[in-house]
Amino acid sequence: MFNNAAQTWNHTFFFNTLTPQQPEMPQPLADALTRDFGSVETFKEKFTQAATTLFGSGWTWLVSDKDGHLSIVSESNAGNPLKKGLKPLLVIDVWEHAYYIDYRNRRAAFIEAFWTLVDWQKVAARL
Repeated sequence: MFNNAAQTWNHTFFFNTLTPQQPEMPQPLADALTRDFGSVETFKEKFTQAATTLFGSGWTWLVSDKDGHLSIVSESNAGNPLKKGLKPLLVIDVWEHAYYIDYRNRRAAFIEAFWTLVDWQKVAARL
């Protein structure tokens, strides 16, 4: 039951964060990413690295802890950071089914395309 419920929740969260017309990143989100990662670009590099190197199927998340600090966590299979008391802000689905039709085994190319579809307004609203 957990696997089915978590996968439904994870996928819904993922799809609700995508948009064909990407807005600019709100300044409070950019400031939080800069505070905790050094820069927005460094955050994207670290997130990309985590998603690219996650072995097998799963999810890579940008999360906030109870003190508002941001971090990146990867979860295998139906993993979800809510189980660890973390607040999800952004996720990428790196299960093969998410990218295989368009990208075959080129996960990195899928992740690169993902960055052009993130609805930064929604991510910022979750802060």
